[in-house]
Amino acid sequence: MNAPLYIVDGARTPFCKMGSDLATSDAVELGRTAASAVLAQTGLDPALIDEVIFGCVGQPIDAANVSRVLALRAGIPAHVPAITVHRNCASGFEAVTQAAQKIAAGRGDIFLVGGTESMSRYPLIYNDSASRKFTTLSRAKTLPQKLAAFLRFRPSDFSPRISLQLGLTDPVCGLNMGQTAELLARDWQLSRDTQDHFALRSHQRATAARARLADEITAIYPRNAREPSAVLTDNGVRETQTLEALQKLRPLFDRHGGTVTAGNASQITDGAVALLVMSEAALKRTGLTPLGRLVDYAYAGCEPARMGLGPVHAIARAEQRTGLGLADADIIEINEAFAAQVLACQSAARSSDFCRTHLGLDHALGEIPDERLNVNGGAIALGHPVSATGARLVLTALKELQRRRARRALVTLCVGGGQGGALWLEAAS
Repeated sequence: MNAPLYIVDGARTPFCKMGSDLATSDAVELGRTAASAVLAQTGLDPALIDEVIFGCVGQPIDAANVSRVLALRAGIPAHVPAITVHRNCASGFEAVTQAAQKIAAGRGDIFLVGGTESMSRYPLIYNDSASRKFTTLSRAKTLPQKLAAFLRFRPSDFSPRISLQLGLTDPVCGLNMGQTAELLARDWQLSRDTQDHFALRSHQRATAARARLADEITAIYPRNAREPSAVLTDNGVRETQTLEALQKLRPLFDRHGGTVTAGNASQITDGAVALLVMSEAALKRTGLTPLGRLVDYAYAGCEPARMGLGPVHAIARAEQRTGLGLADADIIEINEAFAAQVLACQSAARSSDFCRTHLGLDHALGEIPDERLNVNGGAIALGHPVSATGARLVLTALKELQRRRARRALVTLCVGGGQGGALWLEAAS
């Protein structure tokens, strides 16, 4: 990249399972909390920010352009513009890379970016027939008109569709995300036992990393909670998780012969992440010290039914841009949408045949070693608030590089709809 983007600092809320500790906090409050924490940590005058860019997949109906609303509530002056971006699970990446594009184009020097998601708040949707009847009822003026409109309703009109379920189903291939993971498990012959062992490791690593992960978490005080108190930790990590307990779970997406369960899939989660990023010139002006920089990035498309292989496609494209390969990464983060999906990416990366046939390479991408992969656990344990995850991967990876005094990290994820994103990061020297 001709004009590098530097990541100065970041903060996130705890990640909490849908319907639990953060259910009373909407996407605005989650994002505001993370944004305020970053501003407090860095001491930056918010008036110096050129733009706020946040990802949000399930934007709240009552807060259009959620990025703008959370920015104002975080105390960022009204003259600072804001935009909300959406690339499904890569929305947090998109916020970072759009800032990089703007810096490279000379359209700003300082950006507050991230992602916020309240999956607890995804709405229920009434069908078209019910919607028309509600409209007719709302327009009725006299009592007879209202009674006639009301009598047109049928019991089926009061069975709304679950928007979260609809959002996790691909409209092109017709498969939900769990079914795409089942397809990969069959393609790559990934056993249930292998997937459960991977899930167990995620919980074990996240448990061991509690203190390290606490360094990136800011407390949040949920509004309207029955007993207001600070939420300080991710609540999806099961410190006493056992293989035996995982093996008792039934398949969710293929009842007859399936291998993907709630235990070896990512958790549906609420949470937000904010990152302060800036150009080299802005670093010099502010005197701030960065965690690291974005070396380069790539997005790639792939077959929607096998969207879980998106990281491999994006890693290959990033290698073509940067010359950096898997062996150059001191740590690697692949979002754990499903255990089967990450395991399939490991298999595909080492397969010369796959890389030749699907990526157009004359060599395999190489090995993704377990000892360098998701060293602090992943979304199976920590959760996956879809638009926030990409920004979390960036923050977690840079802080881990700092702790290890290591140089490079590769962070990547799959994207519903058949895409992948990959970012190469480098620690500050």
